Amino acid sequence: MASLPHDDRTPAMALQRPEWLKPALDSVVADNIKLGKWPWIDTVHLLWTVWVFITPMFGGGYSLQWLLITLWSFPLFIVLYLLTLVSSRRSAPIFALAMIVLAMALLRSYPSGMNYFVFGCVMLRTNRCIGMWRYLLEVMLLNVGFVSLASWIGYPWQVIAWIPALTVVIGLIVNVERSSSEKDAALRLSHEEVRRLAATAERERIGRDLHDLLGHTLSLITLKMELSRKLFERDPLRSQRELAEAEQIARDALAQVRSAVTGFRATDLAAELASAHLLLESSRVNLRYAPPPPMPAWIEAGLSMVLREAVTNIARHAQANEARISLVSAPDAVMMEVVDDGRGGVSVNGNGLAGMRERVLALGGEMQIDSPKGQGTCLKIRIPVPIELGSTAPMAPAQALRA
Repeated sequence: MASLPHDDRTPAMALQRPEWLKPALDSVVADNIKLGKWPWIDTVHLLWTVWVFITPMFGGGYSLQWLLITLWSFPLFIVLYLLTLVSSRRSAPIFALAMIVLAMALLRSYPSGMNYFVFGCVMLRTNRCIGMWRYLLEVMLLNVGFVSLASWIGYPWQVIAWIPALTVVIGLIVNVERSSSEKDAALRLSHEEVRRLAATAERERIGRDLHDLLGHTLSLITLKMELSRKLFERDPLRSQRELAEAEQIARDALAQVRSAVTGFRATDLAAELASAHLLLESSRVNLRYAPPPPMPAWIEAGLSMVLREAVTNIARHAQANEARISLVSAPDAVMMEVVDDGRGGVSVNGNGLAGMRERVLALGGEMQIDSPKGQGTCLKIRIPVPIELGSTAPMAPAQALRA
């Protein structure tokens, strides 16, 4: 069984862990680590084993036989349960079936073993790539075997009816929760992948555009400068004319670079809007937005981070059906408005709003929030644009990044 290189405990504790408890790369424990959870969070379900010790109260009572069987069967069950968590997808169902076999073998003399049967049925689908219908069919077939054996032994009809219902209900709840958790993890990864691909594509586009824009221009300037140097003594007037033309070409190239950079500046915000659309649509929130207008790069960088936090709040807390993002770039300011029709009632400094406000203040702007309870939330941000970008303007993006 392959083991994970990552260890969720200190080296001292890791040395005390038995070899058989090292999780396989595709085990439940390994998946929990990938999802950022406590690796052994599934052991919380063992709290239900209290029924092993309560069952005798409903019939038969406690006896020496019950005690002796519990002393060896319960530790064996715990080992089998842990093995389902640390084993690979191929071998984990074997240990779940072993719980079921243990329960069936003890059914005649040990009614508490019925709890082992329930656990085995629930864990049968754990970490397996099978559909829910196939899982239900497997559970129903196992329950047919249980009901047949319990009826032959002479168990009361209440028990015979109760166990199949319990295995199906608990099995569905546990496995639906795990499937939902896996889908959420895949969704988070897709969001990060969208951002990464957008950044990679933008870097490639900038590289191509700058190469096309500057390659020919710089080559032409170099030729003009070389020609001017050669004509400096022989034909000074023509040499000066070549220098003047090189200067004009450089100025034209600078203007083209500035124009191109104006197009680059909206790209990060555009990628953030695309990511926001993916996140909200996956949360069943309809998002309306338009492509971002050109704006200073330092404002765009700050607004991108604020927008990410605002959209995350809508997805997690707003319970909205629709959201709208609008961006307006005027000569004196850039305005952003994020509106949703959710439950509202957002506190002034709640849900990350304090951090958003700090970013806006670092950009020299102001933020307003209107969130009446039950009437949605409206977030308005205004960032002033300096009329003349002097020596003080570049300080704004540095402050925003530090925030």
